[in-house]
Amino acid sequence: MNHLFILPVLFLTLLVGNPASADYQKGFYAYERGDYATALREFRPLAEQENAGAQNNLGVMYEKGQGVSQNDKTAVKWYRFAAEQGFAIAQYNLGLMYHKGQGVTQDYVRAHMWYNLATSQGDKDATENRDIVAKKMTPADVSKAKDLARECVKKNYKGC
Repeated sequence: MNHLFILPVLFLTLLVGNPASADYQKGFYAYERGDYATALREFRPLAEQENAGAQNNLGVMYEKGQGVSQNDKTAVKWYRFAAEQGFAIAQYNLGLMYHKGQGVTQDYVRAHMWYNLATSQGDKDATENRDIVAKKMTPADVSKAKDLARECVKKNYKGC
């Protein structure tokens, strides 16, 4: 499964208890119809109010160039906001960006760290990607990534 598909992300976000306001649902249904302008209009204010699901969804929209100019750096910004709230899907997406070097310098240690954080919340795809990236790392780098993940949890995901 690829977490970059927004529909499963949006549906999951509705189920996991993020504020599912009428505006969020309106954005969800607009996105589902391909009405990215409306989705953006609904998600942006929610994202600015720290709704992690909306932040992640904006990240997806910027990464894919849906309703906005494609911009990986802006995608990373929105993923990071959501990831720092402990939103596992955004942690996975941020790991992917570090893994591929999109919007950030490619960094397997950071990719492993974010995948590990998402894994700790039960994300099976993050587990698979964490194991793939670990094969490209030295044992010392893997150890460093695990230490960073532990520190990140201690800091409640802020400034990771």
